Amino acid sequence: MQLAFWVRRAHKWIGLVIGVQALLWMISGLYMVVVPLEVIHGDHLAHVPSEHLVASAARIPQAKLHDIYPGITSIRLKVLLEKEVYEIRQDKKISLVDAVTGKTISPIDRETVLALADAAYAGEGNVRGIEWVTKAPSEVGARPVPLWAVHYDDAGKDTLYFSPFSGDLVARRHELWRWFDFLWMFHIMDYEERENVNNTLLRVASITGLAFALSGAWLLFYSFQRRRQA
Repeated sequence: MQLAFWVRRAHKWIGLVIGVQALLWMISGLYMVVVPLEVIHGDHLAHVPSEHLVASAARIPQAKLHDIYPGITSIRLKVLLEKEVYEIRQDKKISLVDAVTGKTISPIDRETVLALADAAYAGEGNVRGIEWVTKAPSEVGARPVPLWAVHYDDAGKDTLYFSPFSGDLVARRHELWRWFDFLWMFHIMDYEERENVNNTLLRVASITGLAFALSGAWLLFYSFQRRRQA
């Protein structure tokens, strides 16, 4: 009799814990269904300006770039603020080079980033700050730092992240994305980024579910036994 009391109580509290997690699954899942994925990605916040490349004899030959910058693994010609530049890669290092003079122009400065943000931003806010980021915030994930972060004062608290070495827009972040990221954490029970903590949570979830099932099965068997006795 005493055992049945404690098993019933444990089953009730374990069920409450599982019920809370199930509620979080439903709420987070509903948010993911209601808010379109392209909105979450921030496609409406910024666009990448189209590149118009034309044949030009003024460009420095790519063969000469190999002489100036040894160890080049790739070269890409592109337009940066209506100016042609080469994006060169030397193993993991990325640099921007003036396509005419061959001089390095990266990392890009604050004024250049502000001009890039102005050309890309499609929202209605104004710039409220520009930040040189040396420690990646969680909202940019594993993207390499440093980064330039351009913050806006609109309702969505939009932020555009630019690479100082390539000049590329690498991330768009806003409040709807941040809520998505927060709810996604609950949806997949990713409460910490460290792998060992996630593995611990998975083990705890498995043990909790097993305990709930076993206690429920025991209570069912116990109830049938009492009916037979009665």
